[in-house]
Amino acid sequence: MLQRNFPRLVIAGLKGGAGKTIVALGLVRAWQKQGLQVVPFKKGPDYIDAGWLSQAAKRPCYNLDPFLMSKEIIRKSFAFRAKNADISVIEGNRGLFDGIDESGSSSTAELAKWIDAPVVLVLDCTKMTRTAAALVLGCQRLDPELRVEGVILNHIAGLRHETIVRQSVEKYTDISVLGSL
Repeated sequence: MLQRNFPRLVIAGLKGGAGKTIVALGLVRAWQKQGLQVVPFKKGPDYIDAGWLSQAAKRPCYNLDPFLMSKEIIRKSFAFRAKNADISVIEGNRGLFDGIDESGSSSTAELAKWIDAPVVLVLDCTKMTRTAAALVLGCQRLDPELRVEGVILNHIAGLRHETIVRQSVEKYTDISVLGSL
């Protein structure tokens, strides 16, 4: 198990386009402006999002690719890069469980488990309310070893929409809604 003294957070979504990048960029930049040493990481070989994360953090972003790198190499690379950080933010890609096969190999979920990182789900709430709770609950139940510890609601239409989604997620899961966009 990787040491827990490396503060870290995986930003994941249920699909591409859920809002992972904008949330990761916002968190990285806000923490950087507060004077924290933020080390960004991007899952996979992506260089565009990694470039944006580098700009937000004002330091390099590093790729972690479970398809091209072994668990041991990822853990060593992460620990080496994260050792002097106040916090590391790892942006996932695609859907949380989407990998190269039906078992989710090379997925964001697998990466999060490899580096023992909590996951914050960015949930696209376009035209849904209570269904959001079912999606979050499904993520919890599909892989009980995964530490989904928070949800950020994206594409919220207004206060009433946010209230219903927030109440539903928090009633049917043990996961807190951390905020909304």
